[in-house]
Amino acid sequence: MIILGIETSCDETSISVLKDGKEILSNYISSQIDIHKEYGGVVPEIASRHHIKNIATIMEVSLKEAGITLDDVDYIAVTYAPGLIGALLVGISFAKGIAYGRGIPIIPVHHIKGHIYANFLEHKVELPAIALVVSGGHTNIIHIDINHKFTNLGGTLDDAVGESYDKVSRVMGLGYPGGPVIDQLSYEGDPNNIYMPEPKVGGYEFSFSGVKTSVINYVNKMNMKKEKYNPADIAASFQNRVVDILCKKTIKAALEKKVKNIVIAGGVAANSLLRKELLCRAKLEDIEVFYPSIKLCTDNAGMIAAAGYYKLVYGDSDKIFADLKLNGIANMEIEED
Repeated sequence: MIILGIETSCDETSISVLKDGKEILSNYISSQIDIHKEYGGVVPEIASRHHIKNIATIMEVSLKEAGITLDDVDYIAVTYAPGLIGALLVGISFAKGIAYGRGIPIIPVHHIKGHIYANFLEHKVELPAIALVVSGGHTNIIHIDINHKFTNLGGTLDDAVGESYDKVSRVMGLGYPGGPVIDQLSYEGDPNNIYMPEPKVGGYEFSFSGVKTSVINYVNKMNMKKEKYNPADIAASFQNRVVDILCKKTIKAALEKKVKNIVIAGGVAANSLLRKELLCRAKLEDIEVFYPSIKLCTDNAGMIAAAGYYKLVYGDSDKIFADLKLNGIANMEIEED
């Protein structure tokens, strides 16, 4: 089975070719990070325009690298949500055009499910499992049963964890994206030098606005007093608190649901301290932790193709839409994932 994956939900244009749900024949990613750096974040209109400019060429490169043509493609898996509306429309419209012209069925894929299934491309993950989703737009704990049914146990009540990293980085003048630079800088600082409050949020819910605001207030106070501060200490204190929150709730979910496997998914899954700390804490409870390689942590079409494959095998509330002449993806009956 050959699945063509298409991902354009934010600022990465990516197209992949996946064979039999496991073998990545190609997974080309065109990132716009350098373009959006000067704005301190992703500009939706600019992102959409670059998707339009690049997507056809990226498909040609991916097909050539995989050694196939569109005649060999059995299904097209495309991200339908969540994401920037204009960016999503580029990928969806491109997929619909190919599908209509070639008679290839489309599999609409939820972006977050794609991040989770990135783990399945590189690891043999036994279900049931707990998924910790950590990205610029999402922070969730999800239970996955043996039939690949997803149940959201809780999420952030305000800022996503990746969003908090970006805002903290911005206030310290460290640039965008904030995750990698804070992660690296934190190892040069003392995590005990600056107090970071622990959010009083129950269950599996998260709140990072308090931790983020604590950093902003501290930096503003030091600037007003014209006193110097150590960015490395702030980075270390902030990161330690955030990682501690994520690890506590994820381990708690695994223990309460009697699950022996945890997967980390999303861009923040690349965070070195999160990987290390969750591995150590889970090992004490005889729980195994999986996370993708760095390339598969970022938005990529390989994970979308993988999620499409598992949707074909196990099904879910989303319906595979093949007859594009009738309605179009926008009119599909899709339950919120």
